[in-house]
Amino acid sequence: MSDRCARALLSVSDKTGLLPFAMGLAEQGVELLSTGGTARMLREAGLSVKDVSEFTGFPEMLDGRVKTLHPKVHAGLLYLRDNEEHQQTMTEHELEGIDLVCVNLYPFEETVAKEGVSFAEAIEQIDIGGPTMLRSAAKNMKFVTVITDPADYDVVLEELRSNNGNTHESTRLRLGQKVFARVASYNAAIAGWLAENTPGLEEANAPFVRCLNESRSLRYGENPHQAAKLYVEAPGEEACIAHAEVLHGKAMSYNNYLDGHASLEAARELVGVPGASIIKHTNPCGFATGETLREALEAAWAGDPVSAFGSVISVTVPVDLEAAEFLAPRFVEVIIAPDFTEEALARLTQKKNLRLLKLHAPFVAAQPRETLREIGGGVLVQMRDIEVMQNWEVKSQVGFPDNLAKLAEFGVKACKHVKSNAILLVREYAPGRFQTLGMGAGQPNRVDSVKKLAIARAHENIRLMHEAGEGGDLDLEAFQEKIMGECMLISDAFFPFADNIDAANEAGIRYIVEPGGSVKDDEVVAACDKYGIAIAFTGMRHFLH
Repeated sequence: MSDRCARALLSVSDKTGLLPFAMGLAEQGVELLSTGGTARMLREAGLSVKDVSEFTGFPEMLDGRVKTLHPKVHAGLLYLRDNEEHQQTMTEHELEGIDLVCVNLYPFEETVAKEGVSFAEAIEQIDIGGPTMLRSAAKNMKFVTVITDPADYDVVLEELRSNNGNTHESTRLRLGQKVFARVASYNAAIAGWLAENTPGLEEANAPFVRCLNESRSLRYGENPHQAAKLYVEAPGEEACIAHAEVLHGKAMSYNNYLDGHASLEAARELVGVPGASIIKHTNPCGFATGETLREALEAAWAGDPVSAFGSVISVTVPVDLEAAEFLAPRFVEVIIAPDFTEEALARLTQKKNLRLLKLHAPFVAAQPRETLREIGGGVLVQMRDIEVMQNWEVKSQVGFPDNLAKLAEFGVKACKHVKSNAILLVREYAPGRFQTLGMGAGQPNRVDSVKKLAIARAHENIRLMHEAGEGGDLDLEAFQEKIMGECMLISDAFFPFADNIDAANEAGIRYIVEPGGSVKDDEVVAACDKYGIAIAFTGMRHFLH
């Protein structure tokens, strides 16, 4: 396209950077068309502006709802400059071209994010004319420059100055694609909000719509031969891994993000007390609470010190110097926290390869929302698992002491985040403070999770505790018997056979919590009664595949 950009239509809600951009257009001899508050701002700055109503010969009406929805506007955007018939039509009807459109949309997303917004207020922020102009201009991107992001103003001005008063076609194509993505995102936000705020849509199986505009290139995916990107949603009110600020260290990798998400989701269960979640390959190999953050970290690390090497850690409270002193000598990939004290940052930033992430929003318990998982040919959508127990039914002849209720709750919360078939051994290592001691994760049968993994790991950790001086005068065998007798075994789903109870009894476990629901529940309970083990059913399964 050799013709210079002669006319631009500017109509924006977000006026960031608009004035310098408009001045740059005027310096290039571009006629400015505008509407409402945008036109007023440009005139106050001394620029010559023609109202769209003057351009169309048709007044704004219906409280401004109709102003750019006019054939003169859309003919000016859509006509093909290299089509002789189109040129003749434009001349016959005395129509003029519009070569550049700069529009951003009514702030629907920002409006509905506010507390107490009414349905009518939200609907009023649905832009009609803006998306229509953007789509018209973007469809004709071969000839028309269309901008919806202030970040592109400087690029467009530079090309107008250096390219004989016009942009490069490659730039117009890039901006056109960006416009369609923005309009898709805008429509998705509206459709999503309506799905949540229109009675009966859930029963009507309304379409699920989500659009992600912004992307960040990652070095690679799970493995170096796989390309990868991170697409992010607009920042919400809930702390999340995608919007956490990297204060120090190398760029986050694909696997760092996966483990960081798993770590944050697990740590949410402990919000309200100092707590730590240590994640390796998306499984919590350490999970604990403490009187202080350092104590919680020490207890979590002790849950599996071998697996904690090279882990990702999330904590519920700001990292202070004492916590930093514990972490600094250990190899950790990522630490995610609500904040870091100046002293903690100074200590931890001495480690070049350690990534430190600060959450962008308050760290609160998980809220209801959809989660997505892609499969071949589709996407699975489910609600987030934010529940813990449906009920508490002691099924055995032996009961549970009242002081074990909090331990059971802690154990189920931790077990939710372990890959199925999930088994956890948890203990109250000090009054009101809890930790995981052994984990069995991701096994195709539950007995392996119990016998070969969770119990075996607990035995190893108890040996390390004994070597560190815990247990006083007790020898290792007596100390192991004591600790295992205090532990609680948590299962994410029912036991299909009593062989799991046989293994638990052999290890000296006296307390078991599981959902129940197996056809062999009676056999499982009978085995517990045989061994004098207390067992309770929660009525709620927590599979995590």
